[in-house]
Amino acid sequence: MIRAEQRGPILRLTLQNPPANALSLALMEFLQSELDAVRSDETIRVIVIAADGKLFSAGHDLKQMTSHRGDADHGKAYFEDVFAVCSRLMQSIVDHPKPVIAEVDGLAAAAGCQLVASCDLAFASERSRFAVNGLDIGLFCTTPAVALTRIVNRKQAMEMLLTGDAIDAVTAKEIGLLNRVVPTESLTSVVTECASLIATKSALAVKLGKAAVQKQSAMGLAEAYQHASRTMVENMLSHDAAEGIAAFLDKRKPTEPSNDRPGETRDIPD
Repeated sequence: MIRAEQRGPILRLTLQNPPANALSLALMEFLQSELDAVRSDETIRVIVIAADGKLFSAGHDLKQMTSHRGDADHGKAYFEDVFAVCSRLMQSIVDHPKPVIAEVDGLAAAAGCQLVASCDLAFASERSRFAVNGLDIGLFCTTPAVALTRIVNRKQAMEMLLTGDAIDAVTAKEIGLLNRVVPTESLTSVVTECASLIATKSALAVKLGKAAVQKQSAMGLAEAYQHASRTMVENMLSHDAAEGIAAFLDKRKPTEPSNDRPGETRDIPD
């Protein structure tokens, strides 16, 4: 259901739930457990979320959810569980100490689009498309809207939410959902190159910075600057900053222990 591969400092998590890579309850729980397991793993610097097949993810598993309409409560408890697990997963990506990159090749719809919007960076192939099309089946994509409206302009997000129309990758980049659009055959290498570059930076500085960016975005201007200043002081007092600045002034490369190790692959069973 999920293939996890570590290559040096990069952890690659690949969705494998054909044909639509639906975000079933089990898949979301597996993805959550993988993210939780590496929060304090110093050998991992960057996480990439990708998918096998022609779709990145079509969203929640509607067949699975519909099967619970026969429950005594008409599925209410199960629906609550699904959306609670999904909400925690998306928040854990945003709050994760490691940068998380979405690698999209194909359609990302509804909760699949929400997953892309929740990642720190997103790269997509030219053939990729993005939609929040719940209204096509009588269901407004309210939870995907939380991630989407925090990434793109509200009016552009509302157009996607109200029409359900899919947008192409170029449009997705123009509205801020993506960082880059690249040829399909180059997608993985471009993502790996970016992840590898990030992995060379100070892990502590990246962790502090990502957390600060997320926290200050919900603050007023004065409070945001106060919080950012405290974070800068904490960062300045660290070994990484002391060594990095000294190396810059001495016109030399900073010394840092290597975290590389041979690649490992593990499969998570269904």
